[in-house]
This record gives sequence, structure tokens and C-alpha cells, in this order.
Amino acid sequence: MKNRTPEEGLTALTDDAERNRLLAEMAEQSTDMISRHTPEDWRFIYVSPAVTHLLGYTVEEVVGISAYDLYHPDDVEDFRLRAPTVNYDRGLYTHTYRFRCKDGHYTWLESTSRTIRDPKTNGIREILVVSRDASHRIKADKANRRLARVLESTQDLVIFANLDFTVSHLNEAARTALELERTDYSASPLSWFVTEKGFRKLMDEGFPAAGETGSWRGELAMRSLNAVRIPVMLELLAHRSLQGGIEYYSLVAHDLTEKKVAEEQLKQYQADIDHASRLVTMGELASSLAHELNQPLAAMVNYLRGIERRFADKAMLSWSDVELPISRSIRTALRAGGIIHRMMDFTRKQEPVITSLNLPELIREMVDFCESMAERNNVRIAFEPPSDLPPVRGDKIQLEQVLLNLIVNAIEASASSEDEDVTTVDIRVESYGSSQLQVEVEDQGQGISEADMSRLFDRFFSTKDTGLGMGLAISRSLVENLGGELWAENIPAGGARFSFTLNTTD
Repeated sequence: MKNRTPEEGLTALTDDAERNRLLAEMAEQSTDMISRHTPEDWRFIYVSPAVTHLLGYTVEEVVGISAYDLYHPDDVEDFRLRAPTVNYDRGLYTHTYRFRCKDGHYTWLESTSRTIRDPKTNGIREILVVSRDASHRIKADKANRRLARVLESTQDLVIFANLDFTVSHLNEAARTALELERTDYSASPLSWFVTEKGFRKLMDEGFPAAGETGSWRGELAMRSLNAVRIPVMLELLAHRSLQGGIEYYSLVAHDLTEKKVAEEQLKQYQADIDHASRLVTMGELASSLAHELNQPLAAMVNYLRGIERRFADKAMLSWSDVELPISRSIRTALRAGGIIHRMMDFTRKQEPVITSLNLPELIREMVDFCESMAERNNVRIAFEPPSDLPPVRGDKIQLEQVLLNLIVNAIEASASSEDEDVTTVDIRVESYGSSQLQVEVEDQGQGISEADMSRLFDRFFSTKDTGLGMGLAISRSLVENLGGELWAENIPAGGARFSFTLNTTD
């Protein structure tokens, strides 16, 4: 090596001094805490002013203290034994640990340390450490780990999708439900796991809405690897970067299979209860219907016996001789058949069929059906509907059930003996708002007590000694399923009024 001249040596010393001054100035101004330690017990030889910002100590308070005295007790051995939390790379140790602040609480630091050796003996002279605050990163890591545990333990199906609508990750519930436990389906098209109709809904509604507002929610069906259909309530979220662009999507699907099965069972149960209610109502009308059927049957017998008496001894008959009694017998038989068919239709168990119905005509049929019962109870049914009312939406059998319940109840409430004046059940139908009709059934009974009014529509509650308490509860349910309302109120002059609304088809 060429010997330096005195001038060159002086220049080198000047350069070293300037470099050391600059390094010292950088250390003094750095937001990272720079420190030097003894190799044996890690006592602070030097610490930069950043110690006050990070730990609350002054420089003077820290110099001379062993770093081990400030370590969290659980982290000291990790560092001494070079646990997995201590990383080594090309002569640098990186360690994340908890350090005690001046106020007593512990904060997370991440330190990178390097040994400084004596060039002659190669022994460790001191240790240089650069430390920075890692609290936010540690908290974020913990939050991410918690979210990952929640993600994998939730029963909802969670799928992450890329911008090209391929799958990047599925949680355990999704892999199980979609039957992918033993197969890696990342990077597969999302369309593989959603029915064709469901995927169209996502593409037409879901992704555009999520891109605009950040989220979308709707019902659709997913499908497993073996084509098993899974109804779900799905929430689609668009996740954006700090720059505002969408980075990826997440789909959180709640399996509705059990809910759908329960709804179907409830629907079947409701249908069974409705059918039972119609049978009970028909039972209440049994005596009246027997009388209603007895009249045409007796009339037919009278017509035929008249023919027998009049023409028994005649060998020849002309059509004109028997046309009138036979025609009357036919009309009477058809009337009896109509009553029987109406009973059969009303008591038949069938699925609802929503159609457009002429409400006044339907009410008139039910009034005719109950006329015999009204006569036996000394009751008159008054019904004069206005003309040109729009049709309503509903199921004929269900609306007959509602009307029959209300009319029968009104007749029973208004019933009087033969030596009393005839009472009246008034039925009215009129427009209600811009898109509904309202039906009112008024009786002349004793009214409804305040105690009974609050429970009137409860299942199994009845003001009748022999009532099952199902008629009004089912009637309200049927009306509400059609988008209307059913309520009761007392009339100031006496009696009660039951009203319900139905949507028109206009």
C-alpha cells in the first residue's frame, strides 16, 4: 500500500471527522431510536434523543441502564435464546419485543442490531441498535389474525374473488359446503360455484351495485361440486385500495337451506290449519246446509209424486203434460248440486291461486250461502254494493273463508228469537284509497269488551263457548298475505264492525 503524504493524511482525517459529524447529526434527528450497548449486559452506552418520543425517558435516564431491565419478562428469554421471533440475516439481528416505557406500560419495538468488533482481536466491542415503534403493525397483525380465525370459524360461506371474477380464497365453511375440501380451486371461475341464474344476477345487479356503492345484498343459489343447490342470502363487498380503485371482492353467503325447509313446513302447516278452519266453519253451518239441501230435495220429491198421482193411471203421456214438473225438478236438482259443489270447493285442500276477482259478486255468493242460517236466527243480511268497483287480487277459496267467518260471526252475534224484532247484518264494500277496496261487516250484537278486543285475533282465543279461536286469526293472516289489513271496532250505536282491505288489480 502506498504511504500517504502528511497532506493526504490530514485530508483523510478531515473527511472522517465530517462523516462522523454527519452520522451523529442524523442519529440526533432520526425518529428511530439509535443506541449503542455493551456486549455483556446490554447496557446503554449511547442513545439518541428519539428515546424520549418512543419511551418517555430522557437520554440521561437511560444511559447506563441494561436493556434487559426494560424488556417485558416474557420477551427476555426469547432474545437470549434467539427464539423464532429473532431473525438473522447477513450479520443483522431483527427482533420484535415489548419494552417498558417510563410511565410503566409496555410498547412494541422492532430493533435491528449489529455487533461492532475490534479489528485487531475480533472481539465484540459494542452493539449498535436501531429501534422503531412497531405498535401499529403488531396491532394490525393481531387484528388480521383474529379476522382470519373468525373467517375460518364462521358458518357463513366466504369467498374472495379477483377483478376477473376468479376465486382467490374460500374459507372452510365454503370449501365444505361446495365440497372442495381436498381440492385447490383458487383461480377457478366464480361461475363454477353459483347457479347460472344466480351468476347472471351477480353480473347484472351485484357487481355493478357493489362497484357504485361498495356493497350489494340479495338472495340467489350457489351450487356444490356435485351440483347440489344451496340457497343463500349473499352480501357482495367491493374492497378498494388507498388510491380508490377496486382491488378485490368478497362474497359472504348465509346458507338458507334450513330456513327454506322451515318456511316450507310452516307453509304446509298453515295450509293444514286453514283447511281445518274451513271444515270447522262448515261444521258451524251444517244445520243450515242440511236445511238448504232438504228444501230442494223435498221439492223434487213433491214434483215427482205429483206426476205419479196425476199420471199413474194413464197409458200415454205427452211432453207438455210433464214438462213443467220435470223442468222444475231439474232446476231444483241443479240448485242442490250447486250447494254440494260449493261445500266441496270450500272444504277442498288445495294450493292458493291468486287471480282477479269480482268482490261484490263473491260477497253475494257468501250472503246467499248464509241466508238459511240468517233466517233461522231471525237475522236479515243487507248488502247493496256500488256499481263499477274494480276487481281485487286474491284466492277465491281464501276470500270465501274470510267472508264466511265474518258473516257467520255477525249472524251469531245478532241472533234474536222469533218474538223479537228482526236484526240486521250490514255488509258494505267501497273504495279505500287509490288502490284498495274495503269490506265492512256490521252486526247488532253486544259489541266486544275492552279485555277481549286486545286478544280478538290471537290463535285459540274465542268469545264463543264452543269456538276454537282459529277463524279470526286465520282470516287476518290470509288478508295480510294478500297485502291488506283486517281490524275490529265497536259501533257507538251498539254492535261491532269488522273491516278488511284488499288490493285492486288496477
